[in-house]
Parts: sequence; structure tokens; C-alpha cells
Amino acid sequence: MTDLEPVLGLEIHTQLKTETKLFCSCPALSGDEPNIHTCEICSGQPGALPRLNRLAVELAAKAGLALGCQVNEYSIFSRKNYFYPDLPGGFQTSQLDPPICQGGGMTINFDGQEKHIRLNRIHLEDDAGKCLHDEQRGQTLVDLNRAGTPLIEIVTEPDFRSSGEVVEFLKKLHAILVRLGVTEGRLEEGEFRCDVNISLRPRGVDYFGTRCEIKNLNSFRHVGQAAEYEIIRQSGIYAEGREVTQETRLFDPARQETRSLRNKEEAHDYRYFPQPDLPPVRVPPELLDKLKAEMPLLPEEIQESLLKRGLTGEQAAVLMDRRQAVEYFEAACKILNDPKRIAALMVEMLLPACQRAGQNPLEAKLSPAALATLGRLIADNTLSRRAAYDLFPELFEQGGDPAELARARGLTQVSDTGALSALAAEIIAAHPEETQKYQAGQEKILSFFVGQVMRKSKGSANPKLAGEVLAKLLKQ
Repeated sequence: MTDLEPVLGLEIHTQLKTETKLFCSCPALSGDEPNIHTCEICSGQPGALPRLNRLAVELAAKAGLALGCQVNEYSIFSRKNYFYPDLPGGFQTSQLDPPICQGGGMTINFDGQEKHIRLNRIHLEDDAGKCLHDEQRGQTLVDLNRAGTPLIEIVTEPDFRSSGEVVEFLKKLHAILVRLGVTEGRLEEGEFRCDVNISLRPRGVDYFGTRCEIKNLNSFRHVGQAAEYEIIRQSGIYAEGREVTQETRLFDPARQETRSLRNKEEAHDYRYFPQPDLPPVRVPPELLDKLKAEMPLLPEEIQESLLKRGLTGEQAAVLMDRRQAVEYFEAACKILNDPKRIAALMVEMLLPACQRAGQNPLEAKLSPAALATLGRLIADNTLSRRAAYDLFPELFEQGGDPAELARARGLTQVSDTGALSALAAEIIAAHPEETQKYQAGQEKILSFFVGQVMRKSKGSANPKLAGEVLAKLLKQ
């Protein structure tokens, strides 16, 4: 088999942005002391009856609407049966048929080409707990804080033909779900993770090859690396005349390779059957109408709006890529209606500082109102751009009013025409040779005089006004 093409499909698990778990009132928190956010329901105690989280249903429906899915008026929960220590009830409560959302899709732009990726379904399910492996003691401990956390699983059709397409799709999907408020989407905490199914087949045929699944990837970079490695691995197996074994694999980021975990399960292996303790889930038409009315602008629409307001493509992309940056931008623009200036200050100063501090913009001590004030001081020449850069670190660390701080630090520009005229006359008198050159037609030398004024005033002079005053005096 010489001419093979990759076929890839995704199963994306996204933690929903709710305060409590899917079937109980325990906080949907992880990372705290083990087993403190548990109760008889999420710890799988016999006889405990689950109660469905309404907000989780609304968030799943909202995701489906944004992705063009059919949101079913009725769906049911099923028990997905398997044994693992972090699954206290011996089953996961999930949805098989029908799920809350079916169909839909999303168009991506990769390598200059548009491509539509179809979705198979979106369904609700609860998360499992977490196994903690203590290699020194030779023990495996179980933390059930995460057990019962609400998830949606988004399943695509096998429409991808490269790792690059997969990564582009995931980035766009992540941006949409975060914008909708469906999830916080923190990859490092596993709130947005995916399984990648990969197979190879002869180019031009319509059947599928034997697939392998790579589990629990929570980094865009790792997804790309894992998929690329698996494509090469399977190509090598076929080149040697052997057959690929259907299996589940894990990705080792240190070695940048996938490793076998277990044989791949199929749906019938889980013995799905309807969850008898939960009634059907209903999403009535009036709820869908309400969700549609509340739907915010999606990332592509926001980006188009930013470009129409004069931002460069790079500035728009940076704002779109940083969590809460667009919200900060809009808040600042309500105070100073100068989108290009606000965007420049954010991209050049605020966002790099936030990244170094590990903060989102709205968490910064420099508020949108303060950034807008800083922009206004630059626009009306009260503060030079250089002075603004000098002032910024203190504003970012401590907050406060930029105008007051600029006055306290002596950074406000001198815009008094009389004071500038006296200083300009002094400098012209001290440089007769350069004055003669200017008067002989070498007008570019004006920048020399402006530089002298800025040096003499220790940067406090208004450079634009200084240039106007100098030009007038030099012509006399």
C-alpha cells in the first residue's frame, strides 16, 4: 500500500461552566483536598437518586445551537457500564440514543482552503474521578472530587485528513465554547480535552481502515504531535506488509510518541441501557427561543467587527486569542472611542504584561477605564508614548489614575507655547550652523532641533507643538 490517506475523527470532552455537579449539589471543583466535594450520589452509594442540573442542559443546548445542531426536544440518559476504580457506581451516566443534540458542523479555513467538518452528535455525561498513582508506596489512590462533573462530548464525523485540520478545528471550537460561556475551557486543567481516532486507507476509496484511538489530549500542540506520530506509525506498519491492530493508545509528550494502552472498545462492549433513575430530558421550544435570543456574537463575527473598526488582522487575532481580552477592549472603548489606540496599548503593553503575570486582562489592577485614560493622555499630547511606556509598569503593578501618576512623576508634556518658544529660541541661538542649513532649504534638519528641545526639557515638551514653534522661529 503506497498511496495512503489519513482519516481522523474527534471526541471532544468539555467541562460545563456550572457551580455544581451534573446530578448532585456538590461543587464542581477539582484540585482541592481529595474527596471533600462528594456526597452519596457522586460517590455511587446504593439507593442514592440523581437530580439533573438544569443549567447543564441549557449549556449543552446552547452549544448545539451555535454549531448548527438539531436540539432534540426529548433525549434520555443511559448507563455506560465498565469497571475502573475512579468510577464508583460501576457505570457512567451518559447519552446514547437519542442524545441532546444531533448533526451540525463547522467550517474551518486551513492552508488557504475552506472545509466543512460535520458533527455526529453532542451528548451530556458525568465525568469520572481521578486515580493518583503513588509510585514510591506502590499504591493507587482515588480522588472523587471530579466525579459527577458535568461534561458534553462533541463527536465529529471522520472528515479530517491531516493533523493540521484537527488543530485548526479544535482552536475554533474552543473559542466558540468559551465565548458562549459554555465552559471556562482551561486546557491545563482538563476542561477541554479530546480523543483522536486515526486510520489510514488507500486514497480514493470510501471505506475505512483499522482505527486507533489516542486518549485524553489536553493541548493543541500535543494533539498535533500525537496525530502526526500515529499517522507515521501506521504508515510504517502498512509499508512492512503488516496490519494495524485496533487499540486505544496514550501520547507520551516527553518522547513525542504514542503507546498502546488496551484493545479498543465498541459501543456494545459497554452494555448501554436506559438509566432508570432519570426521566427523559426535555428541551421545550420556548427554552430554545430564549437561548437563541441570548446568543452572543461568535468569534468570527467579533473578529469581523474588530477589523471594521480599524484594527489590523494581527491585532484582532491577538485579542481573539487571549481570554477576556475582547471584553476588556470593549469596556475601554466605551470610555475612549478610539479602538485603534486601545488595541495598540493592549497588544503592545497590557497583554504581554498579563501573560508574564499569569493573569487575564480583567484580573489586572490596570482597569479598562485606566487604560482608556492613558490612551486619552497620549491622544491629547499630555503624555508622550515614551512616557506612557515608562509609566505603564507602575500602573500595571499598583493600578491608580494615570493622569495623577503622570503629574506626580513629572511626565506630563509641556504644551505652553510661551515656555516652548523661549526654549526653542535658546536652542536656535546655540546652533547657528544648523539654523543656516534649515534656512537654506534643508528642512529635514528640523528633527535635530526637536530632539534638542526634547533633551533640554528632559522629554517633557510636546514634540508636535515644539516642531511647530521651531519651524516658525527658524523662518524669521
